[in-house]
Amino acid sequence: MRLTDFLSILPQYRVIGNPDVEITGVAFDSRRVCPGTLFVAYRGVNVDGHGFIGAALKNGAVAVVGERDVSEVRDLLLPAELIVPYITVPNGREALAWLSAAWHSFPARQLTMIGVTGTDGKTTTVNLLHHILRAAGRNVGMISTVNAIIGDTALDTGLHTTTPDAPDVQRLLAQMVADGTDVCVLEVTSHGLAQHRVTACDFDVAIVTNVTHEHLDIHGSLDAYQAAKATLFQGLAAGFRKPETDKISILNRGDSSFDYLQPHPADLRLSYNVGKPGDVIAFNLIQTPDQTYFEVGSRYARFSMETKLLGTFNVFNVLAATAAALALGVEPEAIQRGAVALESIPGRMERVDRGQPFTAIVDFAHTPNSLRRALETARGLTTKGRAIAVFGCAGLRDVEKRPLMGRIAAELADYAILTAEDPRTEDLDAIIEKIAEGCRAGGGIEGQTFERVPDRGSALARAVALARPGDVVIACGKGHEQSMCFGETEYSWDDRKALATALEGGPLKTLPTAK
Repeated sequence: MRLTDFLSILPQYRVIGNPDVEITGVAFDSRRVCPGTLFVAYRGVNVDGHGFIGAALKNGAVAVVGERDVSEVRDLLLPAELIVPYITVPNGREALAWLSAAWHSFPARQLTMIGVTGTDGKTTTVNLLHHILRAAGRNVGMISTVNAIIGDTALDTGLHTTTPDAPDVQRLLAQMVADGTDVCVLEVTSHGLAQHRVTACDFDVAIVTNVTHEHLDIHGSLDAYQAAKATLFQGLAAGFRKPETDKISILNRGDSSFDYLQPHPADLRLSYNVGKPGDVIAFNLIQTPDQTYFEVGSRYARFSMETKLLGTFNVFNVLAATAAALALGVEPEAIQRGAVALESIPGRMERVDRGQPFTAIVDFAHTPNSLRRALETARGLTTKGRAIAVFGCAGLRDVEKRPLMGRIAAELADYAILTAEDPRTEDLDAIIEKIAEGCRAGGGIEGQTFERVPDRGSALARAVALARPGDVVIACGKGHEQSMCFGETEYSWDDRKALATALEGGPLKTLPTAK
């Protein structure tokens, strides 16, 4: 492909040099550059990609896209290095997304694209909708922060949780098109929106689960975080319009996000709610330790639902998927089959059973709102026993949530064990102290209702040792993740395996300290 053939898709650019060169690929990592590659440089959170232009050129890059003025780039290089065309753009990440989409012939324009955003419940809603659409006979793929599914093949999407980078998203979408997929359900994080990872995805359906306190370290304020989420809905009207395909907005009527997302235009807008007004509502809710039953009322039909997912918050997730399915013309019978077929989501209220006389659960709850909902659900699973929570807060992330989560644990857990959760380069003891401040503010008493066990393996073993018949032990914060970061190193870690080991009485591998 000639560079001149697809530069025009960029919203804004300026070329220095002759762009009439043959391109064999697009990359933003100089280590992935090979002869013929177009290298895209941008200012990252911790690293400036412009500093790797020299390495990209040595590896064979034949053109460079960057945010810095060409004079600044020349200062970074040897006099003879920048002899290839240089394209200046306002936003390198945005350019990377458009170029990656163009390289793969805009695969999103050949799919019905469904984007699911929100603070909590995204992965669950994506999986629910994937199951429902498969039950309806649709050839559907999905991309979540846990994995991607193309046909019958599941692919890992990373150790930690955010939307894959734009080149990976577009590559996966292209694989779906090649596989004959008709619909893609894509989990859209605030990072993914703010960093243009899903730019050029041309969404047809936008779904929000909720928007609560999270990622203020990245966005700076709740208003900015909300604005990032809103770009998914703004993009409905601005995106590529596919023949005979409506633009659909699915909103949570019971969440504060409804008021500022509702004005964004869409051909069809549906709201959902539990026990209160909405276009798709749940009522007559019955929850047991193993199942949840309710009735669905909507303009389309009234029908019964059951799900193996626990907690009222999961009823909201089921309703979000149900509303989207109804808007896409799926019959209630397929919705019922798809919803009940999903038995669990990895690391989301996932039970770990080794024959113990109490309930053990691993959940991804890592925000104040999700921790509250997880603990409320845990308390609902026992009538006489205690809820014992194990959790921490990640380093180099939103610091304001630490005392909030401590206070919630003090209010809802009978006993809390404060521990490590990806401290990164922060001091682990200092992180735990901030959580402890919240525990004390919520009426907790150290040594009586909460304690500190910095090593996460030891914390899980401690919770298991404390548990009595009828109790619920819930490990929050890591969920499905396969690693934990101490310093700048990712160490192999899986809460589910660690909790199973603790239940079996086996030794737990201790983790390095963050000091």
